[in-house]
Amino acid sequence: MSKKLRVLIACEFSGIVREAFANLGHDAMSCDLLPTEIPGKHYQGNVLDIINDGFDLMIAHPPCTYLSFAGNHVWNAPGRESKRNEAMNFFLALASAAVPKICIENPQGYPMRVYRKPDQIIHPFYFGEPVKKRTCLWLKNLDPLIWLKEDDFFGVKTATDEPAPVYILHDGKGIHWTTALHGGHARSKSFSSIALAMAQQWGGC
Repeated sequence: MSKKLRVLIACEFSGIVREAFANLGHDAMSCDLLPTEIPGKHYQGNVLDIINDGFDLMIAHPPCTYLSFAGNHVWNAPGRESKRNEAMNFFLALASAAVPKICIENPQGYPMRVYRKPDQIIHPFYFGEPVKKRTCLWLKNLDPLIWLKEDDFFGVKTATDEPAPVYILHDGKGIHWTTALHGGHARSKSFSSIALAMAQQWGGC
């Protein structure tokens, strides 16, 4: 490792991404309104309170409840627009933070319309997890994550065979999650293989 980085994992209660960086020797802190599930360096509170504390790298997982296109079937429900705008303002506050290197992770949704297209779209199966879940990454001063479909001169295959998606389109009423990742709490957790790829590839930047 060329440099020990101060890394902020915003909106993470699981501790998965934080520990991937910490295990490689970085000074990594997670932050969420919830307590951390894995013991470690964690700030329980609003990430905007600490975002300017001199971090070198931030990986953020802002809540997607009101941003994801998975909520299309209730897109125009009463009160939904104001909550969507509030969520988008938080997303933009993270994106505009004075942190040299930033990754913001979210599913396909509103930011693609009002902010910009993501720099990369990945699935967990790209990194060996038997799950298909489209995940958008908005990057600032970071290279896209490298993954390999097959062995080649540059490295060993990282991807597993493409599995069935963890969501289905049901009766034309919108996107509904299957039991593969049941519940918002479970769906918001990071995959350990993606966390490791982030730490290995961005931890030396």
